Amino acid sequence: MAAALNAHAPPTVPVRFVPAAELPADASYEAFIAARHAVPTRDNGHDAFNGLAWLRFARTKARLNALQAAEIARDGVRATRGPVRDAATVFDENAVLLHAPDALWQALRERRWAELFGPLRPLWRQARVLVFGHAALDKLAAPYKSITGHVWRVGPAFDPAGDLQALDDWLAHDLSADKLAAKPFAPLPLLGVPGWWAGNEEAGFYEDARVFRAARR
Repeated sequence: MAAALNAHAPPTVPVRFVPAAELPADASYEAFIAARHAVPTRDNGHDAFNGLAWLRFARTKARLNALQAAEIARDGVRATRGPVRDAATVFDENAVLLHAPDALWQALRERRWAELFGPLRPLWRQARVLVFGHAALDKLAAPYKSITGHVWRVGPAFDPAGDLQALDDWLAHDLSADKLAAKPFAPLPLLGVPGWWAGNEEAGFYEDARVFRAARR
């Protein structure tokens, strides 16, 4: 896996991929990447998607690693991550990028599912959605209804099928320790996105409260 990713990495990728065995047992994964500019990689789908994210979003991935490494340098590796490391990990593993009209974003933030996928459903045609997190992508390889991403709203419009360089540049600047610590995520069950799953056209799909959970008071 590591060799295949290295073979396809453009010159702009600031890391190389190495077998997971090169990561010492007592070393922090994030600190190792920062110090060695090398990503320990296992031969599985999870790490394959991680490597592909590095190839496509090199600046954003490097920014996430730099934020993690700075927290580790300051506080060391603790039993529990601090708020910045925790949010950076959530973003890295599970982020979904969304460019959408304000009405759609607010309904998502407030988990107004019936409105979001009912009266506001036509607005999804104006939205752009891209799954960034490699763990979320790995789950979607064998999809099930409760897969939920952590949505991060992006400012510029973008075409997920087009040139993502501008989006990578924007994200690398947008990600900051303060913004991550505030955890401005919104949960989104991914198979609920209109057009992503045939089942969400059926009556009652969004009434499953185990998946489309109400906002906490």
